[in-house]
Amino acid sequence: MASKAWPFEEARRILKRYEKAPPEKGYVLFETGYGPSGLPHIGTFGEVARTTMIRHAFEVISDIPTKLICFSDDLDGMRKVPGNVPNSESLEASLQLPLTKVPDPFGTHESFGHHNNAMLRRFLDTFGFDYEFYSATEFYASGRFDEILLRACERYGDIMKVMLKSLREERRQTYSIFLPMHPETGRVLYVPMKHVDAKEGTITFDDEDGREWTIPVTGGNVKFQWKPDFGARWAALDVDFEMYGKDHSTNTPIYDRICEILGGKKPEHFTYELFLDDQGQKISKTSGNGISIDEWLTYAADTSLSYFMYQKPKTAKRLFFDVIPRAVDEYHQQLRAYGDQTSEQKANNPVFHIHGHNVPASTLLVPFGMLLNVASVSNAEDAETMWGFIRQYAPDASPETNPDLDQAAGFAVRYFHDFVKPTQVNRAPTEAEVEALGVLANAFQDPDLAIDLIRQKQEIKSQEDPLPEADFTDGEFLQSVAVSVGTVQGYGNLREWFKVLYEVLLGTSQGPRIGSFAKLYGIENTIALIEKGAAGELVKST
Repeated sequence: MASKAWPFEEARRILKRYEKAPPEKGYVLFETGYGPSGLPHIGTFGEVARTTMIRHAFEVISDIPTKLICFSDDLDGMRKVPGNVPNSESLEASLQLPLTKVPDPFGTHESFGHHNNAMLRRFLDTFGFDYEFYSATEFYASGRFDEILLRACERYGDIMKVMLKSLREERRQTYSIFLPMHPETGRVLYVPMKHVDAKEGTITFDDEDGREWTIPVTGGNVKFQWKPDFGARWAALDVDFEMYGKDHSTNTPIYDRICEILGGKKPEHFTYELFLDDQGQKISKTSGNGISIDEWLTYAADTSLSYFMYQKPKTAKRLFFDVIPRAVDEYHQQLRAYGDQTSEQKANNPVFHIHGHNVPASTLLVPFGMLLNVASVSNAEDAETMWGFIRQYAPDASPETNPDLDQAAGFAVRYFHDFVKPTQVNRAPTEAEVEALGVLANAFQDPDLAIDLIRQKQEIKSQEDPLPEADFTDGEFLQSVAVSVGTVQGYGNLREWFKVLYEVLLGTSQGPRIGSFAKLYGIENTIALIEKGAAGELVKST
């Protein structure tokens, strides 16, 4: 497969690891990590979705079995109280406790860590991801990390040399690759080691009160600091691939070297750019900024989210509500193109990486952006109201035969009322614009005037095309009339003319093809809208 789509490029790098012999463990292991210090956010989903795309691409070019694991570092201590949870003040007393020992502020699970793990798994299951879930708490306590922990004791000095090079002087004095669990309080301690006994597999340290303790590193009594934890997991599980955000990129050599010191082979990596909120700040689980998984799914189907994640993973993207409509429409454009593409083109089409070989047909006959405009001017309250307009545009369509369209109609109404309506501002037209709007309203109901305007436009543009038949049910004819009005009214730049229509009629600075909009909204409704706009009746009173 010669496709240059980024999932295939990554898959070929992974396959090269086994060009001489297949993996001894019998499969190629893809890993994603999750820090359950806060509720799962869309970036968490993006990591799993993108890894899955690479995994699928690998399965296209190789017969080696694959496995995907999602590893939750739920043994990590809670360093600060998340700002987006109920009863947050009740968590203050649990600072530095492992997340699986922190009480669940939602009151539904054994702990805060268990709650967040459940939210992640629920979401991944909803999307149908094929994965295995690993809990650090269970992994350490069950002894599955014991071998690596004991090996880390033996090679403690070598690992510390790697880590100390990356730390400031004051941090070096207190740093250790091991984080012991306090035998009495259960808190995760960030303390230096007084002694590491490789033979006995124990560590000795003083707690915050100066009391000395010696405990075994095995059995869940100790966990790795987060940087060594990366390399230790890779070595313990024989991970072949893991992706992470750009904020980890400077640590990659550290992760790799620790993995090698512990006897592992460093995996292939993929570093993606971070997601930003509407203020350009990095999205964070603990601050709860940006858009959540459930919020996206309130306004669009999950496939549009997968499409958004596919696009340019090495480019930082603003991830907020206004990206949703475009993602929906671009996803369906790719669906419609897929059926007529060559095999090579299909392999480069995002929908192939979203759906594999089972790419569905799009039943979205009306762009999501257009549905938003109709919801706006009609102030629609539900999908049923929208279908009153949709049937004028596509008489043979129905909720049963066009489920994508039915779903999008409901999403459009919800999105309009939550995001568009509160900020919608229709402006009053100028005198010259009032005249032009009047001409457009008349042309949309007078076939002779409409044809005459098209003729005038052709003369202005030195065109000799045959004049069309007047058909006010044809979106292309209505578009031609709207273009002709703008030309005859002196708009040398037609973008300025359509901007007038959008700002006066729709309350936005950009919008749909007016002909298609008029067909969907209905010619009589459109004429009434134009007349109200010309009269200034669409301007909200303050």
